[in-house]
Amino acid sequence: MMSAQDDLFGSLFEHRDRRLDRLGNPLLELDAQVDWEAFRPLLDPVRNKVRKSSAGRKPWDGVLMFKALVLGSLYNLSNEQLEFQIEDRRSFQRFIGLSDAKHAPDRNSYWLFRESLKELKLTETLFNEFNRQLDRAGMIARKGQLIDASFVKAPVQRNTPEEDA
Repeated sequence: MMSAQDDLFGSLFEHRDRRLDRLGNPLLELDAQVDWEAFRPLLDPVRNKVRKSSAGRKPWDGVLMFKALVLGSLYNLSNEQLEFQIEDRRSFQRFIGLSDAKHAPDRNSYWLFRESLKELKLTETLFNEFNRQLDRAGMIARKGQLIDASFVKAPVQRNTPEEDA
């Protein structure tokens, strides 16, 4: 049963999403131009790897993970920053297909997925297909960077004005 609070937050998210889309969410256009399901047959071997045990969380959806790696590549993000940015940014969550209730995969999940792609020699094939689809749609991926603000304490000045002179 949905509570009034869930309904309120759902409405706020929907309003915010529509507003962001009107302001020019570039990921919306990218999502519309790329046939992500075309990647699924290539990604299925990663998800269907033999598992030693059925314990633990089931693997993340391959298309979701590949879309996250695309974001990481486009914005030049480390696995740590990819985890943070997807948790933090609603546009990234929507792009990869996370519902409001789900947490993003963690940095280790991205690392393991990337390693599985390398092991299966799929990385180049996947990104070549991604670039082919972009080219076909008349799009060019301009890689950018999100700026990570770091704060450090400035050294405390202990000299008196006379000592400085």
